[in-house]
Amino acid sequence: MKSYFDLIDQTFDFPTGELQVKEGELFFHDVRLMDLIREYGTPLRMTYLPSIERNIAYANTLFAEAIEKYKYQGQHTYCYSTRSSQFDFVLRRALKAGCEIETSSAIDLDIVLNLHERGLIDTDAYIICNGFKRPDYQERICRLINLGFYNCIPVLDNLRELEYYEEHIEGEFSIGMRLAADEEPNFEFYTSRLGIRYSEATGYYKNHIAGNPRLNLRMLHFNIDTGIKDTAYYWSELSRFMYKYCELKKICPDLSFVGIGGGFPIKTSLAFDYDYSYVSGQIIENIQWICRKNHVQEPDIYTDFGAYTVGESGATVYSVMGQKLQNDKELWYMIDGSFITNLPDSWGLNQKYIMLAINKWDEPFHKVNLGGLTCDSMDYYNSEAHSSEVFMPKILDEEPLYLGFFHTGAYEDALGGYGGIQHCLIPAPQQIIVDKDEEGNITHERFAEEQTAESMLRILGY
Repeated sequence: MKSYFDLIDQTFDFPTGELQVKEGELFFHDVRLMDLIREYGTPLRMTYLPSIERNIAYANTLFAEAIEKYKYQGQHTYCYSTRSSQFDFVLRRALKAGCEIETSSAIDLDIVLNLHERGLIDTDAYIICNGFKRPDYQERICRLINLGFYNCIPVLDNLRELEYYEEHIEGEFSIGMRLAADEEPNFEFYTSRLGIRYSEATGYYKNHIAGNPRLNLRMLHFNIDTGIKDTAYYWSELSRFMYKYCELKKICPDLSFVGIGGGFPIKTSLAFDYDYSYVSGQIIENIQWICRKNHVQEPDIYTDFGAYTVGESGATVYSVMGQKLQNDKELWYMIDGSFITNLPDSWGLNQKYIMLAINKWDEPFHKVNLGGLTCDSMDYYNSEAHSSEVFMPKILDEEPLYLGFFHTGAYEDALGGYGGIQHCLIPAPQQIIVDKDEEGNITHERFAEEQTAESMLRILGY
């Protein structure tokens, strides 16, 4: 009978760069996951910090190569979108790798100030402030600029936002403007709710920004929610955006940056196929072609990468607590966690992740459904990105089966309400930070224990 290893080996190009099997056990980024399980138990969420640096360096290299290839006259700057994961250990590693910051809320700027007080960010850092802004977000933007962060750039999301900055910022300051992209054809809405309409941008600049000696419109920003993809829709939206940039550049000499949101996708399946080098080259070539056609200087490019920065550093590990045959053909493996609270994108967006057994790779396999611990009927996982089924090794002895979801480092903690109230009061899993020391040896430590009953009861007022 074929083993679970035979199934994976015959279905995918396996092992991958970060996933491999040795002696029947799965390794992730050279980390023997069973060692973590034996020391810390399950459920656990791990973050492998070197992955963050690797992805930033890779993207920077791709854009540098494309700039050199096409003799592009502008520069590329990598920004980390903090909303993907605001943990201190993530921000510190991203900054160490050399990136700027893109924010989306008021408290993001409290993080910036905290990092500055600790000497991790200088006042010349680029802080790109996106989103529809509440008064507290606007107030913190003004405070940051007045403290000397002259590269803090509020990106206007609506036509009235500028009034607050003019009133509360001292001296000259820079701004950006986000244009509202059209959504994908299959989306529920035609145009993004965020950003300023294309038809209003030029007139707004002429009537409210041009001629004001305190204002410098430096950046035009656009964002595709589904990320940078090699599709006709994406290239069409990028071209429309760049033609508007050229139109504004001809009347606005200060305009010299384009912000490109959305970011590269991450691998969510072992069958994932994406040509990062080709796509980054196409971005540079398309922007250059449109600028030259319109006799406009090529802009500096600011890309904001969120999930791409941190997503592939993360893994969420469970043990199978028991199995239940609910009828003649539906076998359930019940895990010691919840998909709804631990991996909310898998529930709310039907997001798939790389999902593999951690041990028992030499055992035969069968089709299963994975069940979470909450009472919600939707707390399950029964299909993968490449298949409408899930296969796991059979449990033929007393040793528990462990399984992992990989590349779960972006959004899942924030959306799941880390440190707050969980559905059915299922505790948030412990957090483990994994790194390498100067000699290249794997190190790990517990960042946070599994959420306690006392912490949840305190929130609930007991």
